Amino acid sequence: MRTVTAIGELRTAVRQARSGGWTIGLVPTMGALHGGHLSLVRASVAKCGFTVATIFVNPTQFGPNEDFAKYPQTLESDQRLLEDTGCDLLFAPVKEDLYPGGFGTWVEPDAAVADILCGAYRPGHFRGVLTIVAKLFNLAQPDVAYFGQKDFQQAWLIRRMARDLDFPLEVQVLPTVREADGVAMSSRNRYLSETERRAAAVIPRALGAARALAEAGETDPSALGGAALGVLETEPAFRLQYLEIRDAETLAPARGSTAGKLLVAVAGHVGGTRLIDNDVIAVPAPHKPARQEEVAHVP
Repeated sequence: MRTVTAIGELRTAVRQARSGGWTIGLVPTMGALHGGHLSLVRASVAKCGFTVATIFVNPTQFGPNEDFAKYPQTLESDQRLLEDTGCDLLFAPVKEDLYPGGFGTWVEPDAAVADILCGAYRPGHFRGVLTIVAKLFNLAQPDVAYFGQKDFQQAWLIRRMARDLDFPLEVQVLPTVREADGVAMSSRNRYLSETERRAAAVIPRALGAARALAEAGETDPSALGGAALGVLETEPAFRLQYLEIRDAETLAPARGSTAGKLLVAVAGHVGGTRLIDNDVIAVPAPHKPARQEEVAHVP
C-alpha cells in the first residue's frame, strides 16, 4: 500500500488506476480505525480494482465544545491495518490542502433532514461532513464509495447529495459492525473506561428490545420506542440525548401503526463520551380482519 499526502499524488494514482481499466473504491475515514472501517475497506477491495482509503480529521464537522482537539490520531497503526486489508492507497492530507486560505464554499444540506436527530444537537455538523465528502468524491473520482450504517443520518444525507449533485458513483452503506456484547464499533469507544464500556452495552440491548417487539407483531412506533426506552432507563450511567423512531426511507417521524422500514435511532452520553447507534426494522402491515363479504362461505 502506498501513502500519499498531496492532492496531486492522489489524482495521479487514481488516473493511472483508471487507465489500467480498474474501478475505484473510496472509503473516507477520520482514522483511529476499527473493525467497522476495515469491513468497508475489505468490501471495496473485493469489488473494486483499486481501493483508496482516506484519513482526515475534518475540523469543519466539529462544534466548538466537541472533541476535535483530542480526537485519536493513530496513523502508523492505521497504516498497518490497511495494509492487511489489501488497500491500495491511503490519502492522508493536511488541513491546509483541503481548506486553503480564503475557503468559503460549502455544501448546505436540506434543514428538514439535517437539523433532526444528530443535527439537532450538532449545528453545522452535516454541512462540514457533506463538504469534505464532496471534495473527496471530486479528488478520488470513485465508482463506489463506502459508508457504515452506524452513522445512518450521515449516510442518508451523503446518498441524497450524490443524487442531487449528480456524482457519477454508487454509495454503498454496509451494516454496523459490533463488539461481542453488541456495542457498535466506534473510534470514540476508546474514550470509555472499563465501567463505562460495560454501561454502553445498554444501547444495543434497547435496540434489541424494539426489534423483538416488532418481530412479535407490534407495528406502533410509540410502543417500539417505549420498549427501547424502558431498557435504556435501567442503566443510570447512560444519559439519553434522543430516542426516535423514523421512516428509514424518508427520515420523517413515524406515527401510528405503520408498515415499512423503521429507523430506531439512539444517542446519549456515557461519562463524557457521546455514543450513537441505530437499527432498521422491517415492520409488516397491521393485520386487518376480513370484511364479511370477503370471507369465503363454507357450506
